[in-house]
Amino acid sequence: MDPLEDTLRRLREAFGSGRTRPAEFRAAQLQGLGRFLKDNRQLLLDALAQDLGKSNFEAEVSEIAISQSEVDLALRNLQTWMKDEKVSKNLATQLDSAFIRKEPFGLVLIVAPWNYPLNLTLVPLVGAIAAGNCVVLKPSEISKSVEKVLAEVLPRYLDQSCLAVALGGPAETARLLEHRFDYIFFTGSPRVGKTVMAAAAKHLTPVTLELGGKNPCYVDDDCDPQTVANRVTWFRYFNAGQTCVAPDYVLCSPETRERLLPALQSAITRFYGDDPQSSPNLGRIISQKHFKRLQGLLGCGRVAIGGQSDEGELYIAPTVLVDVQETEPVMQEEIFGPILPLVTVRSLDEAIDFINRREKPLALYAFSNSSQVVQRVLAQTSSGGFCGNDGFMHMTLASLPFGGVGASGMGRYHGKFSFDTFSHHRACLLRSPGMEKINDLRYPPYSPRNLRVLLVAMEERRCSCTLL
Repeated sequence: MDPLEDTLRRLREAFGSGRTRPAEFRAAQLQGLGRFLKDNRQLLLDALAQDLGKSNFEAEVSEIAISQSEVDLALRNLQTWMKDEKVSKNLATQLDSAFIRKEPFGLVLIVAPWNYPLNLTLVPLVGAIAAGNCVVLKPSEISKSVEKVLAEVLPRYLDQSCLAVALGGPAETARLLEHRFDYIFFTGSPRVGKTVMAAAAKHLTPVTLELGGKNPCYVDDDCDPQTVANRVTWFRYFNAGQTCVAPDYVLCSPETRERLLPALQSAITRFYGDDPQSSPNLGRIISQKHFKRLQGLLGCGRVAIGGQSDEGELYIAPTVLVDVQETEPVMQEEIFGPILPLVTVRSLDEAIDFINRREKPLALYAFSNSSQVVQRVLAQTSSGGFCGNDGFMHMTLASLPFGGVGASGMGRYHGKFSFDTFSHHRACLLRSPGMEKINDLRYPPYSPRNLRVLLVAMEERRCSCTLL
C-alpha cells in the first residue's frame, strides 16, 4: 500500500475508534505538547536561529511563549469548551432539551508556513487536538531546521496513531491535497490559498485560510513622531519584516513624513546600532529566492534609510523608501521583508480612500493622539484585525480572534476560537416520546385557528416560562 494512503487509513481508523474524543485523552496530548516545548526549548531556539537568524528574544516572545500559552489556556478551559451549550427555546419546545454539541470534524490537515514555523504550526495544532481530531501536520520545508525537529522529535510526545507529520515541498503538498480531509487549515500566500481552496472544493471540505496582504499603517499629523517611529520600527523589522501582520506601507502627509524620517533613523540606530548587519537582534531572510525578490524591490521609489544588502548573509538592512508610486512592484505585492515604503496623502479622507481601493488587509494600524481619528479609520475600513497606536499587540490576546477577511483569508483561531474552528457545532433537540396531544396542532386537517396558535408557539421567547 502507498505509505501516505496507509497513514491516512491508520489515522481515520484511530478517529473512528473514538480514541480522540474523551477529555482525558485530549488533555494528555496537550500536556505532551507542553512537555515538547519545555524539554526542547534550546533545540527549538537553535533551529529558529539557523532558519531565520532569530534572536532568542524574538523566538521566545513570538514562537515558544505564544505556543506554550495556547497549550496552557486549552488545558485550563478544555472541560468548559467541550460542554454542551444550552440555547433558548420557543413555547413549542419548552419541555424539550435544546443544545449545541461541539464535535470533532475527524481527520484534519494543517499546512504551516516558514516565517513563524513553530507558532503557526503548533497554535492551530492545539485547537485541533483540543477539539478531538486526528491530525496530519505539514510543516514548511523552507524552514528546514524547525521542520526536522517537528518531524523527528514532536511525534515522540504525542499519540502517533492520531498524529502524522508529512514532509516535502509543493509537489508533496499537492499530493496531500488530492486526498479527502474533514477540515483543512492553511497559512500562507493568497496564491497558494486559492490552490488549497480549489482542492478542498473537490471534496466539499471546509477550510480556514490564513493569508497575507498589504497591511496599511496610517500616521496622523497629530502624533509624536518618535513614539510612532519606535513602535513602527519594532514591528516592521521584527523577524526581518517576515511577518504577515507587519505594516506593509505607511500613509501620512508630506509634513509628517519629514518629521517621521529622522525619527525612524533614530529608532533603527538605537535598536540595531550603526551597523545593523552586525546586530544580534536583526534576523535574516529565509532563502536565496526571497532575498532576490526583496533586492528587486529596493529599486522602487528612493531609498531614504538603509538599502544595503549582502547576499552571502541573506541580509537586507532595515530600509525606508520614499517617493514610491502606487503602480510600482513594492506596492503591488506583499513585501515580507525589512522594507517600509512611506506613501504621502493629503488628508485622512484620502488615506481611507487609498485603503478601501485595495484588497482587505489582514491587519490595519492607525496612529494619532486623537481618538476620533483612530475611531474613524476603524469605522470606515475593513481588515482582519485592527490596532490603534501600536503594532500587532492585538495578536498577543487569545481572547481576540485572529484571521483575515476577503483576500486576506477566512476563518479565525487563537484560544477558544481555535477550538471552535476545529469543532463541528451540532444542533441538537431531544423531545419526549409522549405527550402526543400537544402535537395535534401541527397535523392535518389544518385550520386557521391551529395555524395562529402554532405560529405563536414557534416564536422565540426570552422569558423563562414553561408550558404547563
